[in-house]
Amino acid sequence: MVNIRDLDPSASPLDYYGSELRRLREEAKLKQEDLGGIVFCTGSLIGQIETARKVPTRDFSERIDAALGTGGMFSRLIGLVLRSQLPAWFQAYAEMEVKATYISTFQAQLVYGLLQTPEYARAVLQAGWSDKLDEAVAAWLERQRILSKAQPPLIWVVLDEAVLYRPFGGREVMRAQLDHLLGFADHREVRIQVLPFDAGQHPATVGSFNVLRFASDPDIVYAERYGSADVTANPDTVRDCVHRYDHLQAAALSVEQSAALIARVREERYGDHPEPDGR
Repeated sequence: MVNIRDLDPSASPLDYYGSELRRLREEAKLKQEDLGGIVFCTGSLIGQIETARKVPTRDFSERIDAALGTGGMFSRLIGLVLRSQLPAWFQAYAEMEVKATYISTFQAQLVYGLLQTPEYARAVLQAGWSDKLDEAVAAWLERQRILSKAQPPLIWVVLDEAVLYRPFGGREVMRAQLDHLLGFADHREVRIQVLPFDAGQHPATVGSFNVLRFASDPDIVYAERYGSADVTANPDTVRDCVHRYDHLQAAALSVEQSAALIARVREERYGDHPEPDGR
């Protein structure tokens, strides 16, 4: 077992969170079991979080803040803790994503992460052999909090039609995911278009990419590859990707036509109707 006295609070956000939890619990003269009873969890879980062996959740953090009267410290810290659980190569992008005022993304394989349901995200991460799946899903979904900011970024998404047919998680998960996409119809900061199969050749054959714009910083382009990612603010690269994205938007269905296609695929492929074998 890890000895918490050996933890270095500066080693990581998770270590700092654990050390502060222990310090404040002891100041309140509470045992782990006592605090667990107050916040409706086991003393063992408190111990695991204090020793940085378990990643806390946002709900846990809010309950701890209320129990220990911390003024919301753990609720503010949890975002940093969860972000630190993302793959190292993705963390820098996640920090920039929070600051962006406009995000345009083309997705050739998957629903864009900010628009994924928890179940869809879990299926995607599980398919990628993610370690500590629960923690990975929580960290991945934490990114979506930018959608509820007072001034969220404008997000324009172009999905390849293939994304609608690739059944991550099975029929029910996909049905819920497509319903979730349709739910953004009244979200004025999110626009979704589908690049249909019959669009034929298009200028993004190399794969998915994102363009981020900021209030006062240079635009950047982000593109993933196996186990890493490329992030660049090179003006020539950004200009080229913006040009390609303009062509993708022009070739894609309109927002209204895209919603109709998503609804049709949702019904025909994932609706509540019998399989050919009668199931």
